Amino acid sequence: MQDIENKSAPNPKAARDEIMKTFEAFKAANDERLHSLEHKIAPHKVNYDVLLEEKVDRIDRALSQAQASLDRLALIGARPQASAEGEQKSAHNQAWSQFMRRGDENALHRVEEKSLSATVASDGGHVAPAEVQAVIERVLSNISPMRKIASVRPTNSGTFKKPIATTAAAVGWVAETGARAQTNTPSLDLLAFPIGEIYAMAAATQTLLDDAAVDIDAWLAGEIAQSFATAESAAFITGDGTNKPKGIAAYNVVADATQTYGSLGYIATGAAGAFAATNPVDKLVDLTYAPRTPYRANASFLMNRRTLGQVRKFKDSTGQYIWQPSLIAGQPTTLLGYNVYEAEDMADVAANSLSIAFGDFEKGYLIVDRTDIRVLRDPYSNKPYVLFYVTKRVGGGVQDYDAIKFLKFAAS
Repeated sequence: MQDIENKSAPNPKAARDEIMKTFEAFKAANDERLHSLEHKIAPHKVNYDVLLEEKVDRIDRALSQAQASLDRLALIGARPQASAEGEQKSAHNQAWSQFMRRGDENALHRVEEKSLSATVASDGGHVAPAEVQAVIERVLSNISPMRKIASVRPTNSGTFKKPIATTAAAVGWVAETGARAQTNTPSLDLLAFPIGEIYAMAAATQTLLDDAAVDIDAWLAGEIAQSFATAESAAFITGDGTNKPKGIAAYNVVADATQTYGSLGYIATGAAGAFAATNPVDKLVDLTYAPRTPYRANASFLMNRRTLGQVRKFKDSTGQYIWQPSLIAGQPTTLLGYNVYEAEDMADVAANSLSIAFGDFEKGYLIVDRTDIRVLRDPYSNKPYVLFYVTKRVGGGVQDYDAIKFLKFAAS
């Protein structure tokens, strides 16, 4: 078992084999645990059930590591190759390199004047080249689960506004030559998505910047993309909408039977702070049928890894595990046939927690990106380091209240 838990996956085939080997070990251990609970095996051994739980949890962690190994291969394959410093660059890229390495803003200003582009912010800083922004955006989409499943739209304004119909347009039936009465127009609302600013600070020594072998663009993206992704991911789930996106869990959430426009609906597990003691899968199935049919075709689950660790142990009425691993690098695992994504900022299972979300997030949630990333170079504040103050503007919020549902860990 030690080999199963610690073995690393050096290539895609080995990674897939490792996942299946570990998943089989997980199922065997969990089956043993369930059998013990059902038949009260070895009651004279006080620690028997505890040891079984520890064994299942240990293999569960190994299964997560094996799945992560396969996913890392997808990230490596998607990682852009560093370009040689001596390759021919555009005038802007050459000027950008001089700015980053030596602080020469004159070259950038000359390029900006020729292109008539207003790339200098009022508070200082320069817009990063498209290549740098593409690298950062790629890292963000690889790390942030919401960027994988929500709609993402670029904008140049400080607030993005979107008209939406809150009621459907009235229709009627009529004969070919019959008189046609005027139908009522739908009610409209204007959703506003304020744009907040996210920032990060990267530090480098002048020696690093002088090293021609170092790809400065890749270094900068690597330094700040993780910080951006962590902050964004939290905001998309729990953000209050003040100078940041409004997260899905920050909206008013009511019982699905009483859900109306402006609020999201939930299905209760029937037990406070837990799944139901019997047939816990039933409520997960109910959750998958809470959204209307048009939203289920592209629906997915969203939960954190600790909640997923509980769900992995569940079986359906035929004795089959409802969670299945992914054997394709970069593709999500599945739960009840739907993709499942891990978001660490989703709530842990607790009394009245909204720990699992399900629905069509592409229709339900909109991420709004300002189309530039700005960099301010500061060689003075923390000598001998050169600081790079990087800012990015992003907003977000629910755009379709019927598309996303929660599982609430409550009696009702």
